[in-house]
Amino acid sequence: MRITEFRTNLTLLIPYVRAIHPKRHGDRHRPAPYTVHMSHDINLIAISVGNTRTQIGQFINGELASSQRLDNRNMADIVQCVLNGWKAIAERPRAAVAIASVNDDLADRVISAIEDQLSVELYRVGSDIPVPIGRQLDPETITGADRLLNAAAAYQAVKQACVVVDAGTAVTVDFVDGEGVFHGGAIAPGASMQLKAMHQYTSALPELDFHAPDKEAFGRSTAQAMLQGVYYGLRGMVWRLVEQYAERYGAYPMVIVTGGDAPVLFAEDELIDRIVPDLTLMGIAAAARHALEEKQA
Repeated sequence: MRITEFRTNLTLLIPYVRAIHPKRHGDRHRPAPYTVHMSHDINLIAISVGNTRTQIGQFINGELASSQRLDNRNMADIVQCVLNGWKAIAERPRAAVAIASVNDDLADRVISAIEDQLSVELYRVGSDIPVPIGRQLDPETITGADRLLNAAAAYQAVKQACVVVDAGTAVTVDFVDGEGVFHGGAIAPGASMQLKAMHQYTSALPELDFHAPDKEAFGRSTAQAMLQGVYYGLRGMVWRLVEQYAERYGAYPMVIVTGGDAPVLFAEDELIDRIVPDLTLMGIAAAARHALEEKQA
């Protein structure tokens, strides 16, 4: 099938998919419940160390009770958040702390600081705890733990083929097939990284914080032109990649989005089925559950 024909068919198919989907376009202000079911005795502090921010979640009896995103420059706040969360679960059965990272230097410092103040072992995703998802990748590929965790959490929740988009410092667009196998995908600079690069590598373009551009067809100022390029460039990239994955797979996948810039980029995008801010934390919890079940078995 030619890509132009497929794009037309996909556009025609979207209203039908939305009509039968549990999360319809008209209900975006009332998100459908999105959980990864876990054994009720899992109590966990999950830590996801990113390139810019660290996310910390507290799971009580298998449910996400609270989560916070903290700037990586605020190490003391990160450690204190973990300590506060631990106090609430320390006396519960099978309480643990698990950490995943794409920023190993910072993760090492977080682990050292927490272990200095808590007599508890931290489990590291990837070395101490495997990510419970199959992979079809080149043998030498080393994939970031966050991408695998997002994919594992998404598949465990929907149990069908899906595209997982993480809109953070970088934007990743990954595909998981209907058997729960991770096939990889695409990596691109995130919105803030693109704006920063335009400022640093030109003499005239200003330094900007990322936000949605004005609802105009044309960027009538330099700042608006930059925001238009980044905002619609990333949205268009995701649309094109979803088309490519769907054409290759032969079926229309769900599209699940996470990451700090997800609400700004995709809140009004009809292609997106669900925005799940805590997807990586859910993946850490799913990995911990899987490891517990393996140990019990």
